[in-house]
Amino acid sequence: MDKIRVHDKNFKLFISNKEIENRIKTLANNISKDLKDKNPLFLGILNGSFMFAGELFKNLDIDCGISFLKLASYDGTSSSGKIKRLIGLNEDIKDRTVVILEDIIDTGITIDNIVKQLKGYEPAEIKIASLLIKSEVYNNLYKIDYFCFDIPNEFIIGYGLDYNGLGRNLKHIYKISE
Repeated sequence: MDKIRVHDKNFKLFISNKEIENRIKTLANNISKDLKDKNPLFLGILNGSFMFAGELFKNLDIDCGISFLKLASYDGTSSSGKIKRLIGLNEDIKDRTVVILEDIIDTGITIDNIVKQLKGYEPAEIKIASLLIKSEVYNNLYKIDYFCFDIPNEFIIGYGLDYNGLGRNLKHIYKISE
């Protein structure tokens, strides 16, 4: 489908599933090379990163683990600016390489909050990987080590990203077309 409607908004196809999967495979190869001897722990940020995390993880060719944190910062189509930590970290990450997996990085508020919390657990290093980044609005507090697509500051849904609870199951990414 090139055009869809979710709730009261119209969306048009932005990034196809084939493009997404190809970029994630390339990203997985790069991460596998960079972290091959580090046994990293990947931390997927829920809810949005579950599809990205799953696709990335099945393409990694290294010893590694995965866990998930659940945070929320969105309200409708814009960031609320407030982070709520809903589900915490259960693994010991002291002296371990940690890779945060995000679906999208826009302003950087969520990443800033996560990195600050994780530093208290004394990991060896923290890396950041994201399916999408909106570099024109990102605050650049932290280096984004890996990403698949740099996109304009537009509202998108699909491939794990939602609009008020709907659209996460879409295999393509769509952008708003009001």
